[in-house]
Amino acid sequence: MPECFSCGAQLGSNAKPGRSDTCAACDADVHCCRNCEFYDPGSYNECRESQADRVLEKHRSNFCEYFSFAPDSGDGRAAGFQQGGSSNPLDELFK
Repeated sequence: MPECFSCGAQLGSNAKPGRSDTCAACDADVHCCRNCEFYDPGSYNECRESQADRVLEKHRSNFCEYFSFAPDSGDGRAAGFQQGGSSNPLDELFK
C-alpha cells in the first residue's frame, strides 16, 4: 500500500490520485514526484522517466502523466536521501 513521502501514513489505495489529493495525516500533496516510482535524486532532473516534463518542486502536486506510486514511497525510501544516506557504496569512497 502506498505511503506518504512526508509522514509515512498509508494513503489508502494503489489507484492514481487526483492532482488535488492530499494526505489525511499531514496534508502533503499526494500526486507529486516524491511519491512516484520514477523519483530518483541521482538521476537527471531527479526522474528516471526520460519523457516526463521537468518538475522543480518535487514535493508539490503536478500534472505528470507518468505518475505511479512507488513501491515504498514513505519515509523508508526518502529518508535515506534526506539524511545523507546512500544506497551506493561508491559514494562512501569519495567523502
